[in-house]
Amino acid sequence: MKIILTQEVSGLGSPGDIVEVKDGYGRNYLLPQGFAIAWTKGAEKQVTVIKRARSAREVRDLGHANEIKGQLEGLKVNLKARAGDGGRLFGSVTPAEIVDAVKAAGGPTLDRRRLETPGHIKSLGSYPVSIRLHPEVTAKFDLNVVKG
Repeated sequence: MKIILTQEVSGLGSPGDIVEVKDGYGRNYLLPQGFAIAWTKGAEKQVTVIKRARSAREVRDLGHANEIKGQLEGLKVNLKARAGDGGRLFGSVTPAEIVDAVKAAGGPTLDRRRLETPGHIKSLGSYPVSIRLHPEVTAKFDLNVVKG
């Protein structure tokens, strides 16, 4: 099934990309969630116009992404979470909680869908977190999960 992405989908592409996916994935997930639209010749022409406009804005966005990367990499992010005696959390840390912790530490507002964690965070400690700010810019920072 050929579709046109309307939002960034991790591992698949960015808005405006025309991708080939399995029928069930497109029909049951991407289309109903609004992440994509069905491919047609008219929609493809629209996408080329949108891509041209986006490429003109991309240079400015790249500079802004590098600026945000500089802010994030100098940031000390602490996240308070409820934990048992052995340092094991009650539940796990979600991307939304990480975004809130970055904001509380004085960082910029981030999109939780662009966060990449090293698996599930289920215990106290320090974890490397990366975020894709731009197709060419990825910022990395350490998240300290402390008992709270």
